[in-house]
Amino acid sequence: MSRAARLLDLLQVFRRYRHPVSGAALAEELGVSLRTIYRDIEALKAQGAAIDGEAGVGFVLKPGFMLPPLMFSEDEIEALVLGSRWVAERADQPLGAAARNALVKIGAVLPPDLRAGLDDSTLLVAGGSPLAAGESELPRIRDAIRRQRKLTIAYADVNGASSERVIWPIALAFFDRARVIVAWCELRNDFRHFRADRVIRLEVETNTYPHRRATLMKQWQAKEGIALRSRQEKEQSMLTRIDSIKQ
Repeated sequence: MSRAARLLDLLQVFRRYRHPVSGAALAEELGVSLRTIYRDIEALKAQGAAIDGEAGVGFVLKPGFMLPPLMFSEDEIEALVLGSRWVAERADQPLGAAARNALVKIGAVLPPDLRAGLDDSTLLVAGGSPLAAGESELPRIRDAIRRQRKLTIAYADVNGASSERVIWPIALAFFDRARVIVAWCELRNDFRHFRADRVIRLEVETNTYPHRRATLMKQWQAKEGIALRSRQEKEQSMLTRIDSIKQ
């Protein structure tokens, strides 16, 4: 491993810790000697990294430092390419364009040998299901989630019965077969999942919902047991319940 790559790995490890971490713990995680860790910490400090601490006490990296030039491993570059291609195929047009633009910006600051990996990646994404008519509202839904705005929607269930709700959107799930709004429903006084392709009409309200989105996300995850299921199980479970439960 090159010294530059080792310094980058050390930065990545530092960013996972909010509190001081010992040099011994860093050395064990990176598979190098304690002496090398101390030497690399001094090298990062010389390049402007704000690392506080000392041997025997622990070290912590203050936020805001990036090692120039921007560097990624080959696996990280392929992950970025694959992710952007997936978004371009499965998400709405503005989000897909944003993914492609992000890759262009990353490529502009990568060293030449790594930049080639953006175009030469052999990981491909199969075409996804085309967006249904109702899913043209995905950009507005994403904006409402960011701003924590209520939505008033007219929604048709699996049998075609329609209803009007006021919901608090907290997340948008992109599955191969559907795009799903995760929200608190005022009518049901509980969390519900709404397929975006079944939204007949949508209005973004001017008022925000009364609880923080992060708090609602934790409550939803606790209820659904999201952390305990695989991706496939989560998708099948969510879509099955959308079709079976009373919305």
